[in-house]
Amino acid sequence: MKVVSLVGARPQFIKAFPVSRALADRHEEVLVHTGQHYSEAMSEVFFEELDIPTPEYNLGVGSGTHGQQTGEMVTHFGELVEREEPDTIVVYGDTNSTLAGALVTAKTDAPLAHVEAGLRSHNDAMPEETNRILTDHVSDLLFAPTERGVTNLETEGIENVHLTGDVMYDAILWARTRAADHSTVLDEHDLTAGEYVLATVHRAGNTDDRERLAAIMRALGAADREVVLPIHPRTADCLDTYGLRETVEQQLTVIEPQGYLDFVRLLDGAERVATDSGGVQKEAFFLDTPCVTLREETEWVETVDAGWNTLVGADEEAIERELQREITLPEKPELYGDGDAAERMVALLEETDG
Repeated sequence: MKVVSLVGARPQFIKAFPVSRALADRHEEVLVHTGQHYSEAMSEVFFEELDIPTPEYNLGVGSGTHGQQTGEMVTHFGELVEREEPDTIVVYGDTNSTLAGALVTAKTDAPLAHVEAGLRSHNDAMPEETNRILTDHVSDLLFAPTERGVTNLETEGIENVHLTGDVMYDAILWARTRAADHSTVLDEHDLTAGEYVLATVHRAGNTDDRERLAAIMRALGAADREVVLPIHPRTADCLDTYGLRETVEQQLTVIEPQGYLDFVRLLDGAERVATDSGGVQKEAFFLDTPCVTLREETEWVETVDAGWNTLVGADEEAIERELQREITLPEKPELYGDGDAAERMVALLEETDG
């Protein structure tokens, strides 16, 4: 079986590596990178750390408006698919790369498999929500990580849905031990496990709104312990534009974007995390790190229902309160499978191909 896998952003590199490993023994995989994350810190380093082959193709799309970026991806990926003639195309998550791959595949005879299908934030203003809904509705094989994802798809009348568990759990089980053994990031930044807050801020809904971003940064700066912020390129640009960069760097420990293993080590060692990332919410849950989510909604509702994740949006007082309150956590339920999601997915791909 010849599988073309399309990735373009950090979370997709992580989701793809367990699947790539499961495919490697008995199938041909052509890994394609759209270039959506194009800096080395956000891209190439992940392939090195995860010990998976460098993508055979890099479409080099880079930044741009949603329409420009998606359109360019569709053009280049469409040409590539015509040349490669895959048996199956696999897309991951909810980025512009995901949607571009779905649109191209919908016009071919190859079946489309969507990894991480069925997520819904119910916020139509999020580009990711549009991407995931459209992708699900043109997919032939839908791999849902949770029961809620299955229910969402069934409610929308979508068939061929499979509860597989979450490939990011597969990845984190491997990465946690490897990071503890190999990462030196805590020593490099003079950090002690359990004595700092990790923060990530990158979503356009926060970064592109000066008042929201300023409120989040003030709240982080008011925390009663050190806050470590690996800074996303978009966030850095916005802080510069708004004239906030100097103040933020005085109040927070601002560091460069981290590779996967170093980030896992930071997240594993954090007393808690404040983030607007969907993937980090879930990784925090896997690593037993309490999470404060800088959004008004989440596609990972299960983590909120379980008491391990709190939604605060950009409410300055709420962020401060959640970063300072005493942590009391309920018993953690098993929500995302047993770490064998990738093997289940490959078996389902084989059934479809057969």
